[in-house]
Amino acid sequence: MSVSMKPKNQVLRGELSAVLWGLRREFAVVGVFSMVVNLLMLTPTIYMLQVYDRVMVSQSYLTLLVVSVICMFLFGVMAFSEWARSVLLVRTGVKLDQLLSHRVFKGTFLAYLNPSDSAPAKAFSDLTALRQFLTGNGVFAFFDSPWVPIYVAVLFLLHPALGVLALVFAVVQGCIAWFGHGLSKEAQRVANGAQAQTQGFLSSKLRNVDVLVSMGMLDGLYRRWRDKQVQALLLSGDAQQKTGVLTAVSKFVRYTQQSLSLGAGAWLVVVGEISPGAMIAANVLMTRALAPIDLLVSTWPNFLSTKEAYERLRTLLQLSAPGRTDVLTSRPVGQLSLENVTVRLPGRAKPVLDGVSFVALPGTVTVVLGPSGSGKSTLARAMMGIGLLPEGRVLLDGRPITDWTRESLGPYVGYLPQDIELFDGTVAENIARIGEVDSNAVIAAAEAAGLHQMILRFPKGYDTPMGQAGSFLSGGQRQRIGLARALYGEPSLVVLDEPNANLDDEGEKALLNAMHWLKSKGANVVLISHRPGVLSVADRVVILQDGQLVASGPRDGVLQALKEQREAAALSAASAPAAGVSA
Repeated sequence: MSVSMKPKNQVLRGELSAVLWGLRREFAVVGVFSMVVNLLMLTPTIYMLQVYDRVMVSQSYLTLLVVSVICMFLFGVMAFSEWARSVLLVRTGVKLDQLLSHRVFKGTFLAYLNPSDSAPAKAFSDLTALRQFLTGNGVFAFFDSPWVPIYVAVLFLLHPALGVLALVFAVVQGCIAWFGHGLSKEAQRVANGAQAQTQGFLSSKLRNVDVLVSMGMLDGLYRRWRDKQVQALLLSGDAQQKTGVLTAVSKFVRYTQQSLSLGAGAWLVVVGEISPGAMIAANVLMTRALAPIDLLVSTWPNFLSTKEAYERLRTLLQLSAPGRTDVLTSRPVGQLSLENVTVRLPGRAKPVLDGVSFVALPGTVTVVLGPSGSGKSTLARAMMGIGLLPEGRVLLDGRPITDWTRESLGPYVGYLPQDIELFDGTVAENIARIGEVDSNAVIAAAEAAGLHQMILRFPKGYDTPMGQAGSFLSGGQRQRIGLARALYGEPSLVVLDEPNANLDDEGEKALLNAMHWLKSKGANVVLISHRPGVLSVADRVVILQDGQLVASGPRDGVLQALKEQREAAALSAASAPAAGVSA
């Protein structure tokens, strides 16, 4: 077995921030176009000054024509710049989606393996919200805001009183934005959380629609959903009211600014401080100067939602960080070693698994027995390197199983969980693990699972869509297709969690034949069950009780030790009453 190393890109700022930082060149170009747009926003002001103060005085048609042509040209450049930055932002949004969609897609699934608050179900909605904000009006406000001082400086050039008035309104609108942040942030966060809980509650119940409908549980479910929905609506209404107050105050300030700037300009014209052209130009310029701040206020709720989406995405990518950098380039032998493996659930004092250690060898079948709740399924997930991060070590061929990338390790392992999920696609594609179908390998896996003849009876054989096949497959047949998927490609390590839970006698016989087939291929098989019928193929036996290892070793030795233990316990129980009578 050989391993190749991928270079590690350790970015201190985090994966999501690193992706955004990688788009800095695109945003810099957008900033250049924004600079051109904002500079040319002075065109109407200069044009008005020229018309009122030069053309009207000189009565020159040629001057008016020249000034108008220059103005139209500058307007054309400004329109092109606005179009260019919009197109560039859209393309940047597409690039952002392409850079993150693969990681977010994988992270959405990986995050479900660990209990967390990362909200994986909303991951793509969060990515969409982030992309739309970065390519919409919100980001324009951030690009345009730095030009506010320049516009105010021009107003000071027209007259200091106009500049001071612009500064006053800029400070007022800035205070509104700051106050609005404190007023609406927490309310918006709570409302979004309540709405997400309501949607999650309903979505989780839709997966059990047959149980809910058949046993008349819809009315009770509706009452529970209604309570959550009413609470979410109340919280959402409270957040909207606070945002509405902010918007109303902002509009009042904006209309007041427009009127007072015109009034102040008129007063300055009356006292002979500025010309009528400067009055009109100042009114337009002041409105333009304060527009970015007004846009910041109006887009503030969207900014808060996007900020929350960013934090959720960042948390999701951190929780599902690959952490696996080694690429497996050759087939592993398959020796599995567990060293003092302990798994704890958050908020639960007693571990689910407590110091479990044993070795499973290639070419053998290790059967794990234990009652329900003894930690068998948690053990299966730990052996596959998924689920809660265990204490201790799970080694494959002497290396931690979590060292290798899932993509390189996946073809060499097989896993059958208790809950069988079949995916969209054909029967062959499901057996081939939703990858490129190797017909010979698919048929070999199906034959090993005793499925070949059954599949041939399907409407289109191996090409039957699972949407069709799934409607008439029994639980046992679904389990056997899942078994064939686990056997596909002759993996080196196979972990089967209760593979005979839904099998009839024929299915259990096929399972035992599959175990013999795997042993003949040199695979390491770990079979978890609570039914003793599988012991006939066992080479080694592991027994769990309350998350602890009770016994481990060769099958005959463990069974003999358990038999002697039971006989000793029965003898002790039988002799206890006799001792009491003798006394």
